[in-house]
Amino acid sequence: MSNNWDNEYPKGLSENLGSIDNDTIIDLLESSARKYESNIAYYSLNSSLNYKMTSLLAKRLAAYLQYLGVRKNTKIAIMLPNLLTYPISLFGSYYCGATVINVNPMYKSREIQHLLEDSEAEYIFVLDKFYNELQPCIKTSKLKKIIICKINDLLNPLMKFFVPMVMFYKKQTVNIEKNNKNIYFKDIISNNFGFEDVHVEQDDIALLQYTGGTTGKSKAAVLTHKNLLSNVQQVSNWIEPHIKSGTEIIITALPLFHIFSFTVNCLTFLKIGAENVLIANPRDLKSFLKVLEKKKFTVMTAVNTLFNLLLTSKKFKELDFSGFKFSVGGGMAVMSETAKNWKKVTGTNITQGYGLTETSPVVSINKIDNPFNGSIGLPVQSTNIKIIDESGKNVDGEQPGELCVKGPQVMSGYWKYKEDQENPFTDDGFFKTGDIATISKDGYLTIVDRKKDMIISSGYNVFPNELEDFLSTHPDILEAGVIGVPDKNRGEHIKAFIVKKNKNLSETDVIMFCKEGLTEYKVPKKIIFIDDLPKTNVGKILRRELRNLG
Repeated sequence: MSNNWDNEYPKGLSENLGSIDNDTIIDLLESSARKYESNIAYYSLNSSLNYKMTSLLAKRLAAYLQYLGVRKNTKIAIMLPNLLTYPISLFGSYYCGATVINVNPMYKSREIQHLLEDSEAEYIFVLDKFYNELQPCIKTSKLKKIIICKINDLLNPLMKFFVPMVMFYKKQTVNIEKNNKNIYFKDIISNNFGFEDVHVEQDDIALLQYTGGTTGKSKAAVLTHKNLLSNVQQVSNWIEPHIKSGTEIIITALPLFHIFSFTVNCLTFLKIGAENVLIANPRDLKSFLKVLEKKKFTVMTAVNTLFNLLLTSKKFKELDFSGFKFSVGGGMAVMSETAKNWKKVTGTNITQGYGLTETSPVVSINKIDNPFNGSIGLPVQSTNIKIIDESGKNVDGEQPGELCVKGPQVMSGYWKYKEDQENPFTDDGFFKTGDIATISKDGYLTIVDRKKDMIISSGYNVFPNELEDFLSTHPDILEAGVIGVPDKNRGEHIKAFIVKKNKNLSETDVIMFCKEGLTEYKVPKKIIFIDDLPKTNVGKILRRELRNLG
């Protein structure tokens, strides 16, 4: 398909990306540390780290990791929310040439266990609050050391004292048994071990980023330093006319373990010398608003759910938005009504883009100064797209078909991909997204449907097979079928259809079972009991018929 979108590109931006500024993520960090050394890089809980200190602490942590035995390509998992310990753990791992695995801290033990066993992680950073969910997985994993972080690690002296006091009175303190596998972050960050430089190349694996599995198990997209940094360059080039290096303040309320926030907030805005304001729990609206009152923020990224949450607050509407430049919606579709209300309150557009874990993630973005129009925008630099029909043939014009992507940001493949599995790429190397799209004559993409059964709940990917497999482990459930239902706040909520073994099984029983074994956004909102699930003649659940059952 011909690239007919370059005429619509922001002024002065060429269609081709050309060379990228950095070979590795550590090159990016050190470049920014030199340019913006005294600027704040990351802020959390009234404490901050400047660019120079971020680099120094990360290297100090790396020296200790090397002492422990971490070498190039060692797998290190990070199970942390948006706290100062996240970027230090991340960059410390990269100084060693390690491969990082992001683990959602909200995961339950069964979800953590799969990621650890599949990735073969040998080390993990975990917040003490989540240690109890990790503990049952340790024996079956390859973990050699567990680095336990506390919420007050890296905070300034006042906050280091104040935060534990608050947690004590809220009865949120955690006691962890000491053993030869557990190490505390605070005990190793002040070490004086010598750091040994590691040679890392563009094509080395930087990240194993897990995404929902169509067969019930999560699978990891293999993302190299080149994949991620190409996407960083694509995004930073796109927004360059609207930002001023070294002066921006970005609100990072989306979790850094999510690929959107990881690439856009943590890395792209690091490249331009911005201050990342880390919000560990945006659902705590009162605390979140106090930060927004304090910080003269210029950019915000969010999902539709979070935009709506802020719009419910009278305090938010009273904030000073005079320095606010633009917002970016990612992770899920932004609703037109949300964008309209956001513009009315803040005076800024929500710029919607599109991406996937497998594409680092950004494939397309709207122009920053364009009003919200429901489109997912134009393909970013050096990104080729084609739209194909069921037989794999190209679809011309504005006919809907499966969106396929090729570019430097596209993964090299799935971790431990087996030859007998369905190939995620076309014969000519395009990644098949599973989304049904159209493209206008001037190159704007619009998603019209989803080929896969994937559900997007509050910006997170949820695959029905995983939930169906989990529900079937309940002793009183014979079988289950799961679908997504449109939801103006979450994008979609989850509805489960259950065939009972035990007639006394209640909706509350099922919900409680799910809450014990699934992270919150995977828990069904509605349970429907039925006598039989509609199926094909080979036994496959007909989800389209479930959608007609109400």
